[in-house]
Amino acid sequence: MRRHNGVLSCLSIVALAALGFGPVAHAASPPDRAHPDAEVRGVAAAFGLTVSEAKSQLDDQDEAHRLAASLPAGLRARSAGQWFDAATGKLTLAVTNADDADAARAAGAKPRLVSRGKADLDRTDDAVRALVGGGVPGVFGWGVDVRNNEVGVSVDRSRKTIETERFLARARDLGVRITETGSSPRQQAGTIHPGDPWWPGSESNCSVGFGATDSAGGKHFLTAGHCTNDRDQAAYGASGQQNRIGTSNVGGTRSVNAREGDMGVVAVTQSGWELSAAVNTWGEPAVTVTGAAEAMVGDRVCHSGNTSHWKCGEVKYTHKSVDYGGGLIIEDLTWTTACSLGGDSGGGWLLGTKAVGLHDGGPSKCVENPSDGDMSLFQPVIEALNKWNLTLVTGEGGGDTTAPSAPGNSRSTGTTSTSVSLDAATDNVGVAGYDVYNGSTPATSTTGTSATVTGLSPDTAYSFTVKARDAAGNVSPASGAVSVRTQPGDGGGRTLSNGTDFAIRDYQQVFSPVTSTLTGQAASPLAVSVTIRHTCAEDLGVSLADPAGRTYPLKYSGGAACTAWSGARTFSVPGVSSPAGGKWQLRVTDYGPGDTGVLDTWSLTL
Repeated sequence: MRRHNGVLSCLSIVALAALGFGPVAHAASPPDRAHPDAEVRGVAAAFGLTVSEAKSQLDDQDEAHRLAASLPAGLRARSAGQWFDAATGKLTLAVTNADDADAARAAGAKPRLVSRGKADLDRTDDAVRALVGGGVPGVFGWGVDVRNNEVGVSVDRSRKTIETERFLARARDLGVRITETGSSPRQQAGTIHPGDPWWPGSESNCSVGFGATDSAGGKHFLTAGHCTNDRDQAAYGASGQQNRIGTSNVGGTRSVNAREGDMGVVAVTQSGWELSAAVNTWGEPAVTVTGAAEAMVGDRVCHSGNTSHWKCGEVKYTHKSVDYGGGLIIEDLTWTTACSLGGDSGGGWLLGTKAVGLHDGGPSKCVENPSDGDMSLFQPVIEALNKWNLTLVTGEGGGDTTAPSAPGNSRSTGTTSTSVSLDAATDNVGVAGYDVYNGSTPATSTTGTSATVTGLSPDTAYSFTVKARDAAGNVSPASGAVSVRTQPGDGGGRTLSNGTDFAIRDYQQVFSPVTSTLTGQAASPLAVSVTIRHTCAEDLGVSLADPAGRTYPLKYSGGAACTAWSGARTFSVPGVSSPAGGKWQLRVTDYGPGDTGVLDTWSLTL
């Protein structure tokens, strides 16, 4: 690693890539309008555009992010997904009804009417995750595809077994799309190359992501968790264990390479090492990091790594899981078309001048028009900053990149058996809204200073935090936790039902929900009664999903002749291990042609 007078050269970054100066914290803000030359030329090369066309496309992308940050909270919560459409230059919002379509148009977005809402997609995604469990041979990716309004599963056909086919049969019952490829991504390890890597001990090199400081001013950089898996390992700036930088995974608590993510921290403790915001773009002018952001589908993003150097591409999926084999499953990664190679691990991903991710894995070689099996994956960087309470180091840049301060006096103003009311603080930057979290799960958003979280269980302890959000999309650190307990319930019955009629159509699925506010565990066995009017009971498959997304089959399809179903049938469900509270879902699937029917009502005794 090159050093001048004991200090890192600005162009040597990625071996402390994108390490910068400045106070900007865990912001989730749109990219800046002033696009670095390296980004413009990288995007132009990746997508076959002229420099002028690339600039215009990136300006449209900026506007899409700004619009996304300013959408009404209710509309955002109801949307089935959003993405930047480079062909139209617009933010596209997936909505399920005409009123929300009108609201999206009024806000300046392009609506797309879809049949499946966010809750439906999330429920199917949870069910797929439950089916995958600890891994299925050949199945290397699964998650929501917002542009196609579906959940997709990616399979490497060269690794399929009988177990894979059994899994795929059950996944098809959930209505997911199966994509088969001839390859699959791998978690990339490094080989030694000249440039700006860092070395974990005597191992092969990785790349550095983004610099950050802790509350005491200590210096660190973020990188991949699979590069920092050894506790208290020396980190070097040159091969052969030379030019020590500091220590990775101090105390064994600063590295994750599991379902939670792929992220780690190296403490920069040796004298002579300074942090710079200038990203090494390998021959292009350096890019100065000005903040952090969340990538959306359709974004043009670039990354810097020791092996593939400076490469750009398009975000195809967000929050998609990957199985690298050997029991290593990582959830909620971002998948892109950009090229990457071994040795890029841990390097920084950028949206304009905003840090968005840490490189995780990719193909064995770069290809044009990559399939799911040839994509490059990254860990969202804001999650890593929040996990270890670190502040991103940045440099000078245009735009509003200052996050609001953490709400300081959040408190509970009242409770019922199923709801909690909260008040948040005002902020000196100009807050556009507040996001309330139940533990780590988003609970509700509001444009005012008060909010009510509903759908809770009686006589149950909860811990809420609040984050402030400004008009530019910058998000504050979390407030202090507000601990509160809901009021006791009235002890009502444990049989719940949904009497809404749902039409059953050929080759389609019906989902009928029941939301329970009961406490304690569900009964096991659990009793379910289903009333259906249908011309061919043999064409129907019926299953129950618990609040955690586990699916219990009640009735399989199959049979040579059709018999009518008219009236109630009762099922006993053994082996239920779910709490009673939450959303339960009955799913009815029609597997045959030429028949009609209605799900009349159903109930379950918890």
